[in-house]
Amino acid sequence: MLKMKKIALLIIWTILTSYSDAQNKLEKENTKSEATSNILPSMNISEESFDFGKIPQGKPVHHTFIVTNSATSPYKLTNVQASCGCTTPEWEKDKLMKPGESSNINVGYNAAAEGKFTKNITITYCDTLSKVITIKGEVWKTPAASAPANTATQELKDRK
Repeated sequence: MLKMKKIALLIIWTILTSYSDAQNKLEKENTKSEATSNILPSMNISEESFDFGKIPQGKPVHHTFIVTNSATSPYKLTNVQASCGCTTPEWEKDKLMKPGESSNINVGYNAAAEGKFTKNITITYCDTLSKVITIKGEVWKTPAASAPANTATQELKDRK
């Protein structure tokens, strides 16, 4: 009977030790994950999406997004790339943004095609990190020709 008690205690001790080791490993992994996420540079964007609303066909539009370095170390915007050629982003390519500093990304859209649109712009920073911003709206078709001449005014002149 005493031998059974010793075996039972040994089994319980093994289970508790294993559980404790697993908890310690999990806590270390969580701490390491939190430390890694604090090291990665971060960026705040004034808005992640902008809606132009309804715009006339053939009239290019622009909007400025403001990005702010919310990290603890400086970095550059490596690249800003649109999902198609009708969208043109412009940014300060060589500007080193210190912590807390901001930079502008001016996004232009050529409203040539009629209909609704949604375009993504990918901001790459620190060479490998990225965020996506979006522009959207609807292009309405403008008249192909000017308004027809008003002949009624000539008729009024002829009556005199």
